Amino acid sequence: MAQWTSAVGAPQLARLLRSQDPRAAELTANGRKLPAYRGLADGVRLLVLEGRVPVAARLPAERELAAAVGVSRTTVAAAYEALRAEGFLESRRGSGSWTAVPAGNPLPTRGLEPLPPEAAGSMIDLGCAALPAPEPWLTRAVQGAMADLPLYAHTHGDYPAGLPVLRQALADRYTARGIPTMPEQIMVTTGAMGAVAAICRLCTSPGERVAVDSPSYANILQLMRDAGARLVPVGLGERLAGWDIPVWRQVMRDAAPRMAYVVADFHNPTGTLATEDQRRRLVDAARSAGTLLVVDETMTEIVLDADTELPRPVCAFDPAGSAVITVGSASKAFWAGMRIGWVRAAPDIIRSLVAARAYSDLGSPVLEQLAIASLLESGGWEEAVGIRREQARENRDAIVEALQRHLPDWEFSVPRGGLTLWVRTGGLSGSRIAEAGERLGVRVPSGPRFGVDGAFEGFVRLPFTVSGAVADEAVVRLAHAAQLVATGVAPAEAGAPHAFVA
Repeated sequence: MAQWTSAVGAPQLARLLRSQDPRAAELTANGRKLPAYRGLADGVRLLVLEGRVPVAARLPAERELAAAVGVSRTTVAAAYEALRAEGFLESRRGSGSWTAVPAGNPLPTRGLEPLPPEAAGSMIDLGCAALPAPEPWLTRAVQGAMADLPLYAHTHGDYPAGLPVLRQALADRYTARGIPTMPEQIMVTTGAMGAVAAICRLCTSPGERVAVDSPSYANILQLMRDAGARLVPVGLGERLAGWDIPVWRQVMRDAAPRMAYVVADFHNPTGTLATEDQRRRLVDAARSAGTLLVVDETMTEIVLDADTELPRPVCAFDPAGSAVITVGSASKAFWAGMRIGWVRAAPDIIRSLVAARAYSDLGSPVLEQLAIASLLESGGWEEAVGIRREQARENRDAIVEALQRHLPDWEFSVPRGGLTLWVRTGGLSGSRIAEAGERLGVRVPSGPRFGVDGAFEGFVRLPFTVSGAVADEAVVRLAHAAQLVATGVAPAEAGAPHAFVA
């Protein structure tokens, strides 16, 4: 790690340390009390592994932390030295000390690669947070698109900004949500990934800093890494209560990121829903710092609890359109096979994105755009999304019930929307569980895939994609995997997955 990218103040670090289970910092394996420096070092190490203190975050000076925690400076110095020896801290004279993870860490950090359906066999695949297509709405949408296609077949078929009919329909939806929008503020893309990729190409250069939620969506993190961005992780608030605005302000001030990527509605992977006040204050912080705020609304429509009231969109607090770019997609709300996404931004930004598209993919498929437009105009979209919510709610409840029965020591908060459950694995390695689970016939992504530089080792993400007996069997296999990890049995000894019939 060349240098720190954000900072953790002494009062903040002391508060995080106090929020931990005191038993974790007081006892060794045989019940004897740990030395004070060892308990402090273990507390900081756990905060880094859980992602509550980001990797590459500058830690307070020894004297400041000693005063905040109520120990001697010698104790803090010894704790910092222990963390350096273990690879969790790096220091440079004149620059201070900042968090790290051990060199050569083999933990997975790349994105999530979908398992081809024909390759699944007896595998229960929980790697991808996507549901089957809602029928008969998919078929009806494609039939409607085919009826409209002859009008467009007489053209060259390239629409870099998107079909006018779809741009208008999307603009109308934002206007109906209380955000007056013109078609000139919409560009249709090839999924949300295509939207974020286009924004990154236009707005950032290799080596520039991009602030991200920590944890965040694995594939977006990898997209930004591949684009050369220097990721600055910003941890979600305590108990996943949304953005910690003072921390965001500090990161924007100290690291000066060119761009920030956030998910306000049913965050992937945690399911967190940011409050209206947090949205307002984050936009204000971004505007003050000159940071462009990219807001992913992919999960916005997946509201699972009827009494959940969505706050206003983040862009509602940026009427001038100078600080916020919004990304949306049909992939989660409708079907992942329908690769249509969009960007909502100020007209000048849209024009720049459209002009740059000549050097990437030229435009999105006409037939799929017509299908989404047909859904929106006919009312089929609302009907299909309603079915999607029912499926996801049933699946969520099945996964939660199975976890409570088979893995009662695993911890999680039940989200009120979205498609994912973020689960703490009872002190076991999420990567080891994922490795053992795949040999037992259940595929799950481990926590480090959603972090920066190896954080979140004690987590896995479970999507709401299976229900009933399949959900129960998936958790049974995870429980077996956890038992193997806890007892030290190598994954190779676990055996092949057995057949399962739903």
